[in-house]
Amino acid sequence: MKNICKFYFLLLLVFLTSFAKKNVLTVRSPNKQIEATIEVFNDAVHYSIKYKNTPFIKSSNLGFEFTGAKALSQNLEVIRFKNSHSNTTWSQVWGENKEIVDNYNQLKVELQEKEGLKRKMNILFKVYDDGIGFRYEIPKQKNIDSISITKELTEFNFINNHTAWYIPANFDSYEMLYKKALISDVTSANTPITFETTDGFFASIHEANLTNYADMTLLKSENNSFSFQCNLVPWPDGVKVKTKAPMETPWRTIQIADKASELVESNLILNLNEPNKLEDTSWIEPMKYIGIWWGMHIGTQTWTLGDRHGANTIDTKRYIDFASKHKVQGVLTEGWNTGWENWGKKDAFDFVTPYKDFNLKEIAQYAKSKNISYIGHVETGGAAESFQENFDKIFSMYHDLGVKTVKTGYAGGIQTKGQFHHGQFMVNHYDAVVKSAAKYHIMIDAHEPIKATGIRRTYPNMMTREGARGMEWNGWSSGNPPEHQTILPFTRGLGGPLDYTPGTFDVLYKNAKNRVKWNDLDDGTSRVNTTIAKQLALFVVLYSPLQMASDLIENYENQPAFKFIEDLGVDWEKSKVVNGKIGDYITVVRKDKFSDNWFLGSITDEDERDLKIALTFLDKGIKYRAEIYADGVNADWKTNPQDIAVYQEEVNSESVLDIKLAAGGGQAIRFVPIK
Repeated sequence: MKNICKFYFLLLLVFLTSFAKKNVLTVRSPNKQIEATIEVFNDAVHYSIKYKNTPFIKSSNLGFEFTGAKALSQNLEVIRFKNSHSNTTWSQVWGENKEIVDNYNQLKVELQEKEGLKRKMNILFKVYDDGIGFRYEIPKQKNIDSISITKELTEFNFINNHTAWYIPANFDSYEMLYKKALISDVTSANTPITFETTDGFFASIHEANLTNYADMTLLKSENNSFSFQCNLVPWPDGVKVKTKAPMETPWRTIQIADKASELVESNLILNLNEPNKLEDTSWIEPMKYIGIWWGMHIGTQTWTLGDRHGANTIDTKRYIDFASKHKVQGVLTEGWNTGWENWGKKDAFDFVTPYKDFNLKEIAQYAKSKNISYIGHVETGGAAESFQENFDKIFSMYHDLGVKTVKTGYAGGIQTKGQFHHGQFMVNHYDAVVKSAAKYHIMIDAHEPIKATGIRRTYPNMMTREGARGMEWNGWSSGNPPEHQTILPFTRGLGGPLDYTPGTFDVLYKNAKNRVKWNDLDDGTSRVNTTIAKQLALFVVLYSPLQMASDLIENYENQPAFKFIEDLGVDWEKSKVVNGKIGDYITVVRKDKFSDNWFLGSITDEDERDLKIALTFLDKGIKYRAEIYADGVNADWKTNPQDIAVYQEEVNSESVLDIKLAAGGGQAIRFVPIK
């Protein structure tokens, strides 16, 4: 009996000793639906997540590995922790919604090595009703100065085998079609990656405030088919991040919602960025624009000087005249400057010298006389260092010409040896572009960019960016299938504005005579795989504060459908996703910030679809004129894509519209109060 008592005493002692070594800290969302748990056991730190008391992410590693220093992931103990709460509202300079609620509970955990150098590391968790953000801090301390991260140990260990929409990890491009697969079949992914869980809710992994750090991609864990590990884009020497203490990482974000549509409405990414740092934002103006661009992609014009050169003075003035007549605020010209003939060569461009048939000063003055914003263009061909060395020369030239917007491009590989588009070197370059442009009151539209992570809140002159397989792919390849645009809002769109450049009406290129093949992906089947009505709806569905009507202006003349683009708002009081199913359909409504007008866009994939839309978003007690641009009775993206019906109805907030979407089609509506 004495030996039995002694055995149970020793067992209890082992249990208590083990429990004492395990710190468990929990933080919940304000509505109590999302719970993050941080645990330190066996001297290592882990986290897990529950949604509505259902385990979603099980115990997952946190920490770092370094070059020239021991990993910071073991031998850790909690020396201090602090819970806090914040509930504020802030106003966007521009955006999908004017007012943003920033309501979260925070847990800050301060860790220190128990032995050795006793280095310190903090982990912050912010838990919102729409998701979680967590980041690392390495504070200033005597035992850490320079930091060379070779691996961020962050894991995402899912409980179940959820369905994912993703593009494979790529260190240079996001321009791929999205795939749908079970987690177990996904070997790698760029973010955002979006999930429909086996429990019926939705989630997406991304990052916020990507600053002075490498882009995070996801790599399948070798030991768990339901798990991903953080895989940062490297420097040429294999190091992922080079920095100094004090250091903060980007926020690792997990958006969570009952419905896919609620993911699109989430403000988590924006809220995890720093407030606006620009004192004067009066010069920042969202707008619609047209430009000399599409002709080059479909092969009727060239970027280079010659008989088919697109960016010449005469044609640019025609575009400015059209914009002035049709309530379009901006005009872009690509291929205006010398260097395109040297494409692929190092430092092909000097960025400021016009071709002989293009008078830049005359164009800028002409645009100003017509109250049109001329949009500058800087293609680097991957020569980021050369561009950066000439920031002041380029931006001061545009500023002196009265240019307020510049579109940038980085087509091709980065010319700095061994660098990727998405590594820390280029993250810092893109950041420098936005800051330098702000000094000259210039807005940026970035193509071939680093992904959107909410920096637009901090620097609202970072207007929009590509970072997806956009309209141009329809000009010289098999194009984007009809489901592509029904996936983008739930994936790439979660990061921020997308310059997709919709609005092509000549979807079969019937008016594009004498096309010349210039791209090896062009097999002769190129076209736009939508109806015209869907092209209009995309202006509402795919958000951007700079919206390009992409077609040649000849295809807009005498086309009743163009009136929707003329009337379209570009800055919004509020936005709502009425319905949506990833890869099938989505309907979005937005209220104009400067009028009482509402706009609706609804699109479908390759299947025709009937939707009932309750107009409860309209103001009560007011009658509206619904100006409807719908697929025609015989519309079909394959056989009859240009069949469009334009008509009006009287509606109010109690009305329910029956919306019929053709295969590959859409519908766009403007709601105008009847006085």
